Amino acid sequence: MPPSSFLLTNGIALAIALAIVGLVVALILIRKIVGADAGNEKMHAIASAIQQGAKAYLNRQIMAVSLIAVVIFAAVWWLRDGITAAGFVVGAVCSLAAGYIGMMIAVRANVRTAQAASVSSHSALKVAFNGGAVTGLLVVALGLLSVGVFYLIVKGMTNGTEHAAKHAIDSLVGLALGSSLISVFARLGGGIYTKAADVGADLVGKNEQNLNEDDPRNPATIADNVGDNVGDCAGMAADVFETYAVSLIGGVLVGHLTVGTDAAVIYPFVLCGLAIIASLIGIGWVNFVKQEATASLVCGVVVSGIISSALFWWATSSIFGASLKIGALDIPSVNIFYCAAVGLIMTLLVVWITNYYTSTHHKPVRMIAKASETGHATNIIAGISIGHQATLLPVLAIAASIWCCFDLAGLYGIAIAVVSMLSLSGIIISLDAFGPITDNAGGIAVMSGLPEGVRKITDELDAVGNTMKAVTKGYAIASAGLAAMVLFGSYVEDLQAFVGHKVYFDLMDHKVVIGMFVGGLLPFLFTSFCMSAVGSAAGAVVLEVRRQITAKPGILNGTDIPDYAQCVSIVTSAALRQMIVPALLPLVFVIGMSYVGMEALGGVLIGTIVTGLFVGISMTSAGGAWDNAKKYIEEGNHGGKGSDAHKAAVTGDTVGDPYKDTAGPAVNPLIKIANIAAILLLALLAH
Repeated sequence: MPPSSFLLTNGIALAIALAIVGLVVALILIRKIVGADAGNEKMHAIASAIQQGAKAYLNRQIMAVSLIAVVIFAAVWWLRDGITAAGFVVGAVCSLAAGYIGMMIAVRANVRTAQAASVSSHSALKVAFNGGAVTGLLVVALGLLSVGVFYLIVKGMTNGTEHAAKHAIDSLVGLALGSSLISVFARLGGGIYTKAADVGADLVGKNEQNLNEDDPRNPATIADNVGDNVGDCAGMAADVFETYAVSLIGGVLVGHLTVGTDAAVIYPFVLCGLAIIASLIGIGWVNFVKQEATASLVCGVVVSGIISSALFWWATSSIFGASLKIGALDIPSVNIFYCAAVGLIMTLLVVWITNYYTSTHHKPVRMIAKASETGHATNIIAGISIGHQATLLPVLAIAASIWCCFDLAGLYGIAIAVVSMLSLSGIIISLDAFGPITDNAGGIAVMSGLPEGVRKITDELDAVGNTMKAVTKGYAIASAGLAAMVLFGSYVEDLQAFVGHKVYFDLMDHKVVIGMFVGGLLPFLFTSFCMSAVGSAAGAVVLEVRRQITAKPGILNGTDIPDYAQCVSIVTSAALRQMIVPALLPLVFVIGMSYVGMEALGGVLIGTIVTGLFVGISMTSAGGAWDNAKKYIEEGNHGGKGSDAHKAAVTGDTVGDPYKDTAGPAVNPLIKIANIAAILLLALLAH
């Protein structure tokens, strides 16, 4: 059987099999991590407190979100059908599972990373990275499995009917909505939790009491370490799972609407499956090739990208042959490969650009550090300036990729670039989850009093992890911008099919302009709720830390033990209470504007994509730069720790914390849930 026949007949099955391979490797890594040395009794006690706090928060979050999910599930079933509602459940459960399991491994890898640092830097790097790789592999494997298996089941149930494939693809919109709902709650709740604890701990601990990061005398330090995991691990996993699944669904949907062949539908599945092989090789590179930490992680991504490109070339020629027909045009199949290559190049570009704006080795971060010498205000001004400036290169890269791919293969070309970019999520999320693990490892090393040499290694890895977190947030936002473009294209194609004629969004139509204004407003209103939530919760933590230090003066000299659980309780309650309203905003806006008209709703989607992209990039870049400017000063530059410049940098970091870890990243699911809700509304009208 020739390769083309094999892939056309078994492409989705092959992708599912490769996803299962990814899950098996994740299980092997879990066993390896859990079996590693967890250090002494004191280290174990601290790690156990972090584990219990993280588990308690996520369990309460699941209960809170489940109540809302039940209402939406019932609404989808009543308004659409049971199959779409089942897809909603599948998407929500898999998104939760990716974040929950990944986080539970991360809070076990942290103490083992601290212990491995007593052996060597590379040993610690391997443990932390493998802990992150579990999350990365879970995201891509569960994402590909959920979409692929659900598609095949629904298509099989309706096989023999005239519109079996279309019905199966329409039902995937429910899966996308389920993953998006969990994503926005996980991102918001985790972001509010982690930054309320972090900001509260820093304001009192560093600025008022001159305590070091993760000092055990700070009552908020356990809550801070818990927050790293529920925000940067569980939250990011749910976020990228949603982007991955939605991008794959968008690629399948656009392939069906614009090309209409089985090959166009199967191709996105095959790309995602083959990229798992490339990600596994990249993970192997980090484990077995000894390099400096940053070089090792970046090389792992580059190796994965190179291998992916070779596999994509084979898949493209095998599935499409010499050409494919899109509308009235015959497109050379090499054009489709070029679109996939654009997605891979975009991944590397975004990693490089974000690293430039957030790494201590480059001018932007050092400019903020220099500005800190003249005070708190100049630090803030410099950080905001860098954040705004950081939008230039990513947006130009996104615009160029859209132009290039559209010229090559129309909307389908853009969809393939997005799928290609997201296909490397396995290795990219490994880098992101590496961040909270090394951060926690440093905290455990400090709190358990490990030797200075161990702390030096964990601090170095933490600095690398901080840059990796910033880089992956840039990747998530850029990919979300491209994915939203594909979803908007799907909305337009579906709208045209529904009304039976070409649809144009005329800027002279007042409804379209009103929709653009309302959509442009949404990210600003959304992020204001996020920032306000962090500010009020952090204020409660500050008051609690001050109260404990006043009530128990022995805390500062080590004769009294802080009540860590009280701070954990405060931020848990605040995060769960204040995530509800902003998470439901996109649904309220979309449903409300649908009564104005489908053209007005299209304007809402355009406005949300444009302003959301700028707000997301600006906030995450500024936050990462502020954080690393503080770390750059703590390394001994511009006066070092305790200097006036350092105090100004701590202020900048506390402002940047909700920028980069709460409001900015949460814009990703906001953009996509608005587009998915609009597509679902069209499906309801057509039904």
